[in-house]
Amino acid sequence: MQASFPAVVISGTGLYRPPHVITNTELVEAFNRYADLQNAQHAEAIAAGERKALTHSSVEFIEKASGIKQRYVIEKEGVLDPTRMYPRFTPRGDDEISLMAEIAVDAARQALSAAGKTGADIDAVLCSSANMQRAYPAMAVEIQQALGAGGYGFDMNVACSSATFALEQAFNAVRSGASKCVLVVNPEITSAHLEWRDRDCHFIFGDVCTAVIVERADTATGDDQWEILGTQLATQFSSNIRNNFGFMNRAEDRDPDARDLTFYQEGRKVFKEVVPMAAAHIEAHLGKLGLAPTQVRRYWLHQANQGMNQFVIKKLVGADAGSEVAPLILDEYANTASAGSIIAFHHHHADLKAGDTGVICSFGAGYSIGSVVVKKR
Repeated sequence: MQASFPAVVISGTGLYRPPHVITNTELVEAFNRYADLQNAQHAEAIAAGERKALTHSSVEFIEKASGIKQRYVIEKEGVLDPTRMYPRFTPRGDDEISLMAEIAVDAARQALSAAGKTGADIDAVLCSSANMQRAYPAMAVEIQQALGAGGYGFDMNVACSSATFALEQAFNAVRSGASKCVLVVNPEITSAHLEWRDRDCHFIFGDVCTAVIVERADTATGDDQWEILGTQLATQFSSNIRNNFGFMNRAEDRDPDARDLTFYQEGRKVFKEVVPMAAAHIEAHLGKLGLAPTQVRRYWLHQANQGMNQFVIKKLVGADAGSEVAPLILDEYANTASAGSIIAFHHHHADLKAGDTGVICSFGAGYSIGSVVVKKR
């Protein structure tokens, strides 16, 4: 006899948006000033052919390459200082809430309010992010305490797919009865791991935090409920997107002038390889649920690159689809790592009607792809 599982829903979402905006114009001005300083400092080596001169960036280059027009950041002045080029955060003591936990609690409280819940209703907290502020104690446990939640908490990292991978864990925990109400938070302080001095990627990321409440349908009381019809995850190893920064770096003797070990990618290879993988993944997942891609009302895709999303949608529905089918938020938020598809869902689902289906999908380093198929109740 086949086991019967309870219906599981997304009953609330929340979004922390940082207070500062960096426009492409501001970013380009800062980068070009940095490039000029570096070129002047190394003029002799450049003239001797021992070093390449840094090329200026431009607003046109950024928008053509990505579709990004601005990004939100927690701290702005340090990023735009050509002698620094990374944010300036004030150290916090061990008796103070950490920055990552602070923004996660903000987003979580919004999601709890939307779902008609309090921290006491939560019995599991999953903190999933492309990079954690520290190794331990787990960020999730700190967030759990700050919210007054029970149960347990743990951190997980699957790069830009972290949110959808965590949603599957939350879905399975609730469906199996292991948990009643799970909070998934995706705090992405990307400004601290972006190499702002690299022209090929200095414009990509922005800071943000999203939160999602996952619970049994029979305990959900809010008006905005999305039943999770199914989840599907896949990974395939690739080095084309990497972050090699970690605790072992201090044990390695490296050139002090070498490039930062945080985020770098082979952008063209990623585009070429991930687009067909993501489209095939979504189509196969929908097929298992008896759905055709054209039956899906909306796709909330990973927000990394406008062209990438357009190609994925074209492969799925056979024609160019506008924001009605696949809304974009990266023009305002930039790439927010794992949070992008959740931001798109948070902002662009209120107009759908009962019975409408949608797909939340993220893809990134690994390679990793996660999809969550939902239906409006």
